[in-house]
Amino acid sequence: MAAFGSFALIIALALAAWNLLAGALALRWIATGQPAAISPERLADTARRAGIAGFLAVTAAAFSLVWLVFTNDFSITYIMEHSNRALPAPYKFAALWSGQEGSLLLWAWLLGTYGFVLRLTHKTDVKLYAYAGTILAAIQVFFLAILNFAAPPFALLRGATPDDGNGLNPLLQYPEMVIHPPMLYLGYVGFSVPFAFALGALMMRYPGEKWIKVTRVWTMVTWLFLTCGIFLGMHWAYAVLGWGGYWGWDPVENASFMPWLTGTAFLHSVMMQEKKGMMKSWNVWLIFATFLLTLLGTLLTRAGLVSSVHAFAQSSIGTWFVVFMGLVLAVCIFTYVLQRDHLKSDHHLESLVSRESSFLFNNLVLLMACFVILWGTLFPILSEYVVGNKVTVGAPWYNRVAIPIGLFLLFLTGVGPLLPWRSTSLRAVRRNFVLPSIAMGATIVVCLAVGVRPWKDGEFDSGNFFALVAFALAVSVMTAILSEFLRGAGVISRQTGRNLLVATWLLMRRNTRRYGGYIVHIGVVIIVIGLAGSAFNRNVEQEVGLHSTMAIGPYTLECVGFTQDSNLNYNSDYALMDVYKGGKKLFQMSPEKRVYLASGQPQTMVAIHSVPEWDLYVVYEGTNPDTGQPIIKAFLNPLVGWIWAGLVVLVIGTLGALVPSLTPATASLRVPARAAPSEPALKGGRL
Repeated sequence: MAAFGSFALIIALALAAWNLLAGALALRWIATGQPAAISPERLADTARRAGIAGFLAVTAAAFSLVWLVFTNDFSITYIMEHSNRALPAPYKFAALWSGQEGSLLLWAWLLGTYGFVLRLTHKTDVKLYAYAGTILAAIQVFFLAILNFAAPPFALLRGATPDDGNGLNPLLQYPEMVIHPPMLYLGYVGFSVPFAFALGALMMRYPGEKWIKVTRVWTMVTWLFLTCGIFLGMHWAYAVLGWGGYWGWDPVENASFMPWLTGTAFLHSVMMQEKKGMMKSWNVWLIFATFLLTLLGTLLTRAGLVSSVHAFAQSSIGTWFVVFMGLVLAVCIFTYVLQRDHLKSDHHLESLVSRESSFLFNNLVLLMACFVILWGTLFPILSEYVVGNKVTVGAPWYNRVAIPIGLFLLFLTGVGPLLPWRSTSLRAVRRNFVLPSIAMGATIVVCLAVGVRPWKDGEFDSGNFFALVAFALAVSVMTAILSEFLRGAGVISRQTGRNLLVATWLLMRRNTRRYGGYIVHIGVVIIVIGLAGSAFNRNVEQEVGLHSTMAIGPYTLECVGFTQDSNLNYNSDYALMDVYKGGKKLFQMSPEKRVYLASGQPQTMVAIHSVPEWDLYVVYEGTNPDTGQPIIKAFLNPLVGWIWAGLVVLVIGTLGALVPSLTPATASLRVPARAAPSEPALKGGRL
């Protein structure tokens, strides 16, 4: 099976190379109109079929590796290093992406899958899809070349074959790690598709903005996958690493966050190009930058350039990625310079107080955040190169810079829906901001009354101050968004005689993209509320003996016993902690410490009890070697559950925005009470 997998990778590389060569020749002949021995259309069709066959070949290679993992073939170096006989089945499957070679194979397979779907739907726009398919083939050639020559996943182990493997990294033996990496990769790899469409459209001087409409679903789905992947990673870090947090500005966390920022900017600014024919060059470079940042993230993870619990060991493939990124950047610059006259804007910004300006400011702030994170991530590498010493920047530096930027983005999230297109009067602006301003003022008063104040022990406290600002802005933005729903639904309710709930549903169905986006913004607001709760985290650590107690917040924890367990994969120690509140026992928690047999590595399994107000988070840190007493650390983390709830709302909003809006004819069938009205328009250009 190993020989079959290696052969499948060679065939996949050959097919991708033919797809690239034949596709490029066909497009060149079609563009120049030069006579050719072979019909360009037939050659292009051959290239498309080669792309489909290449997907099947990569699928065969990925299947071979998974098969070898499940059959415990430890003659393969990769399987010996990342699996063992006692590894549970879900984690055997996860071994596909637990190491460098397997994760690159997953990348190539996902890229092949995206390309397969694209080529099956090529009749949507044959020429544009041919350009995009050829560009995807070039990217696939790069990854398959690495898999064949630099990081082969089917390399044989030198020496005698061991009876068992080293096992999967204990950090990866957690249910979310079966989902998180593929979800993140679906986002990373998926941005290759809008990149290919953008570069292809620029190469062929594609008329109009249809290429954006064609790629809208691709971009939104990719962005959703990347968002879910980032949050799953946050939850994994929260539940497994045992440090009480979910985001530590780790370099690999940053590497996934940067393309998310530029991708978010792209999703917002393409609306300007669709509606107004503006920001064409800006949008092209946003998607170019997003793709390059996905490559940079892969480079940081796999070349050993940064220190991270997420990163792989030092390897030689970093040079491959640097060269490829240089080639991609050169192609982007050359194509842009050659075709830049095709990207002239049809209109210009007419007023700073308009929805266009809010989109522009939104983009600028997102790019500022991306640059700050990029600088902080690369600074250790640059400092080592310049002065010979690696100087790192920690979470406090990122927080000082990123939190104000994030709060300003939250402010723009609320301002955007309140501004009309083109321009507006000062009177209309004041009218639209009345309710959000009242909500903000009321929130500040309530927060000050309950103790959320920008000072602590008579001194200014930046954490409390930013939390207060976040709560006030969150409520204000939520008020602005909900008022948009209520006003529009009120108009439909009066016109159709339907109740407000049905009217809201009809409003959303008539413009799913807009109101789905508003729901996404509601999700973001909920997430911000959850993030702001970190300013009030508390923790306590102490040795506990049998029936010893420790207090944190309103809870008292009593140790009622210790127990041990073992299986073929690991040995574990548990601490049994009864939790009391007001003298009444509520529940029992069992933090755990595991030692995995194959690797001998320890791993913490956190016990978490979540309620809307906070998480009670308990860690069994081990035993004090001097006293023999177990050490327990407990955290009380306010509002963490709001982060995960906000993600659910965000996913619902994104899925809603992907649903096609009702056409006027369809809408009339849904509103039998009266003739279906057109989408309501309110004063000031809103809705």
